[in-house]
Amino acid sequence: MTDLPAPPLPRLARLRARFLAAPEPAKRVQFDRPLLPWLFLLPQLAVIVVFFYWPSVQAITSSFYIEDPFGFGSTFVGMENYGDALGSAEYRRIAGFTAFFTVMVTALALGLGLLLAVKADKVIRGRSAYRTALISVYAIAPPVAGLMGMMLFDQHIGPFVKLAGWFGWDMKVGLNYWDTAFAMIVVSVWKQVPYNFIFFLSGLQGIPAAVREAAVIDCKNGLRRFAGITLPLLAPTGFFLLIINITYALFDTFAVIDVMVKDKPANNPITLVYKVYLDGFRGNDIGGSSAQSVILMLVVLVLTLVQFRYLERRVHYG
Repeated sequence: MTDLPAPPLPRLARLRARFLAAPEPAKRVQFDRPLLPWLFLLPQLAVIVVFFYWPSVQAITSSFYIEDPFGFGSTFVGMENYGDALGSAEYRRIAGFTAFFTVMVTALALGLGLLLAVKADKVIRGRSAYRTALISVYAIAPPVAGLMGMMLFDQHIGPFVKLAGWFGWDMKVGLNYWDTAFAMIVVSVWKQVPYNFIFFLSGLQGIPAAVREAAVIDCKNGLRRFAGITLPLLAPTGFFLLIINITYALFDTFAVIDVMVKDKPANNPITLVYKVYLDGFRGNDIGGSSAQSVILMLVVLVLTLVQFRYLERRVHYG
């Protein structure tokens, strides 16, 4: 019995398969001298060694010692600093809040960035002004964003506090733990949304017009069309932004948190990276803060490996 020919693929499926097809391998650049590529890489390698590898080695070394804050000596204690950190109830509480803070900031920043990008991609009149207004927030430095957040959530003149009062919410940022956490999340998300907006908008504009037209013909439902066609094509951009946003929430929000909780009561929420700063530079516990920084570095390493190991499998690169 002869095999029947396969039915022709719909137009949208053919266009999507062609768009997601693996590109031809790029030609390798040939250098006449083998040391020439290393000379080009030398400045970047020097920056990585001086500002990343060397401090990392120093932090790992210091984590096994109790050091005098004035540099007069140090005592080897092995894993004692790690045991003190992991056995502390305060450290576990801060770690739990850091996980909650990271999930909230990442999810909200990615979701709002994607929503604004989809809406901006449909704007025809006033497109440049609309996009510039959304992107301009990214130019604000994190400490300035934290200062603006303090003004917006100020107990006396903050408009957000007055708005919350209309709904019966007695917001006390700097005094109430969760009110302060809410303000920190709002400011951190507001600062990161423009970055996600830029990349998502670029990804949307990179989708070929033929794919969009075929999607409109094959599927009239806009939500299903977005979930089945647009979102998978944005998967590489989304995967990249997921890693960037997790890193941002863990580390780059330091300035925002520092400005918003400085000189406030000690029961305010903080993240692990800010606790490293408090213990190391204010508490003069160099060994303990070094151990905490190593733990945080290992957590980030594990998260990155898990993302590349399991999430990247679902990403199709065009």
